[in-house]
Amino acid sequence: MLSRFVERLKRHGVRVGLGLIVVLFFLAHVSGFNRVDAIDRLEYFAYDARLLLGLQPEKDQRVVIVDIDERSLSAEGRWPWGRDKVARLITRLFEDYQAGLVGFDVVFAEPDESSGLGVLEQLAAGSLQGNEQFRAALDGLRPNLQHDVVLARTLAKYPVVLGYYFSETQQAEQLQIGKLPQPAFGAKHFEGRKIPFMSANGYGANLNILQDAALGAGHFNPYVDEDGVVRKVPMLYKYKGDFYESLSLAMARLALNEKQIIAGFPEDSRPGSTYQGMEWLEVGPRQIPVDERVRALVPYRGRQGSFTYVSATDVLNGTADKTAFERRIVLVGTSAPGLQDLRSTPVDEVYPGVEIHANLIAGIIDDRIMEDPAYTLGAEFIVTLLTGLIMAVAIPLLSPLLATFGTLLLLTGIVVVNIFIWRNAGMVFELSSGVLMILVMFLLNMSYGYFVESRGKRQLAGLFGQYVPPELVDEMSVDPAHYSMEAESREMTVLFTDVRGFTTISEGLDPKELSALMNEFLTPMTDIIHRRRGTIDKYMGDAIMCFWGAPLRDRDHARHATEAALEMVEAVRALGPAFKERGWPEVRIGVGVNTGEMSVGNMGSEFRLAYTVLGDAVNLGSRLEGQTKNYGVEVIVSETTKAELPDHAFLELDRIIVKGKDEPVTVYEPLGPKEQLTEQQRKEIRQYRDALKLYRAQSWDQAEIQFLNLDNLYPDRRLYALYVERIQLFRADPPGDGWDGAFRLTTK
Repeated sequence: MLSRFVERLKRHGVRVGLGLIVVLFFLAHVSGFNRVDAIDRLEYFAYDARLLLGLQPEKDQRVVIVDIDERSLSAEGRWPWGRDKVARLITRLFEDYQAGLVGFDVVFAEPDESSGLGVLEQLAAGSLQGNEQFRAALDGLRPNLQHDVVLARTLAKYPVVLGYYFSETQQAEQLQIGKLPQPAFGAKHFEGRKIPFMSANGYGANLNILQDAALGAGHFNPYVDEDGVVRKVPMLYKYKGDFYESLSLAMARLALNEKQIIAGFPEDSRPGSTYQGMEWLEVGPRQIPVDERVRALVPYRGRQGSFTYVSATDVLNGTADKTAFERRIVLVGTSAPGLQDLRSTPVDEVYPGVEIHANLIAGIIDDRIMEDPAYTLGAEFIVTLLTGLIMAVAIPLLSPLLATFGTLLLLTGIVVVNIFIWRNAGMVFELSSGVLMILVMFLLNMSYGYFVESRGKRQLAGLFGQYVPPELVDEMSVDPAHYSMEAESREMTVLFTDVRGFTTISEGLDPKELSALMNEFLTPMTDIIHRRRGTIDKYMGDAIMCFWGAPLRDRDHARHATEAALEMVEAVRALGPAFKERGWPEVRIGVGVNTGEMSVGNMGSEFRLAYTVLGDAVNLGSRLEGQTKNYGVEVIVSETTKAELPDHAFLELDRIIVKGKDEPVTVYEPLGPKEQLTEQQRKEIRQYRDALKLYRAQSWDQAEIQFLNLDNLYPDRRLYALYVERIQLFRADPPGDGWDGAFRLTTK
């Protein structure tokens, strides 16, 4: 079994080799050795599709967005607003609406000069320098005109988190605007670990006075994939050795009343070890899964509007719903196109950046962040390797139909398991590379089969299609180089069959009926030969010549031919009722089977060639078919055929010397598998053997009595009466001493 499998693999060596090359290509991609941009983009599509399948229709009421929208800009003036107005917005949120925590998805990086205080100071120092009344009025107004101070005083009263941004460009090295908050982790916290954090060269933060007054701050940098879509946000950004938390992480931490973040490492992740990666961040009881660069996947709840939006002008004017902000997390951001905080996301092509942070905050609080740890790379590599090997080895060995079914089954299995893990384990495994690899290997095999192997198959069909069934042509097409029509010598088995009394039958039918009868007869005969892997040499009127062992080698050629002969006899008997109903005569056949060395190949003349067999073994097969009527049996096989079927029972008919030959051959009637013999058949065989021994010992009287008894017991057998006739002949003309029991035939 194993040797046949290996042999078939060798026959499909080219296809297996091409498949393994495809596997190596995708393994290089999965391992990161040679990432392919097109596959990455397909993976983005696959990720987005899975994400869209799990969107939630209802809004999350715990996070509310105060939207600096077009209506607010129209009502309150263009952005940036005065810091006094921002302070009033914060006061409204906490005093009138009882907000729990407020975060800003905007940065206050430059001083506010909108109050005109600078102009008044210039007047006081210039043309109005001596005007004490003006100076006194200015001193009274100054606290209210210092808008940054007003905002700082407001920030100090309430729990407010400010936002800022980092820049990774080389030009940003000189960009150090404002003041950064205290880092979440110091420079030495991850010392000795090679973690590829997102790293910045500069930043744009809030004024010192504002940062010092605020409860905290976090960066609002998203991570934009190569296709321009935001799917992740860096939880930590590295700047000059320190590590700073994101706005969403800072707000979730404060909402959970936690003062610190803990970096999560698995047991096998140690400084200096092979694997040093961080896999999660702990915020109290919550774990935030992160990838190898400490980025978290955004758990998009739905399309824009999955959180409540309230126009900023309605808050400022006190017309917003009083219950909308009560003890809730509030994010102040913008959806106005002119303020350039719209992003492309998997759920919407135009999506407010502030709602990205809202999704992350809600996801952290709910423990709903998908896992995409670095260790999944190993699992993806193994799955890709195993799947690829299965495809590379199995598909070339399967028929196109089975290959298609197997490919669809494998594709379905991979997709279903991937989605199951996504939904139930909350883990992201790469999908596109495995699916694409399977499709590429399937198309490669089908294309190779169609353009290369099918050409050889068509050639074989042209050569052998008229002799062998399509199934054998398919089998031969696996290795077409092994088959040709050049003559060669092989051990094979030939079968001849002929309709008895065909002349009488043909004389009783008109040509149309005779043609119909022959079609009805030859069709099942041909089907049996094909099913038993035989090759039809030719139809000769009412006769069929066929052989086994070429062009496709067949180690069981004798068995297949003998079993075909027995099936043909049964099939002819089964035709009897239908023939009788149509008024046709009963058809009976004789079959001769012989095994031996034969010449097989294209033979004939320069005018016509045919794929056929020649030789003494072929001639003997024809002679055996001619003797079936003489012995009163339907099938005769030679001793060489019998020797190949030790599990079958045979009745020895005679030892004969055919016309034109001197060497005797023993001939038999096949009875079928030994275990299927009845007790009556076994008894008959024993009695016949005893009679045959007496006959060959020339004990004519005793042999005659035995054969007469057998003839009386089994009157339907012509064989026993034949031996009685021979005994009478040999009494008159004894064969003499040294006779081996052979009977010389005088006719073909």
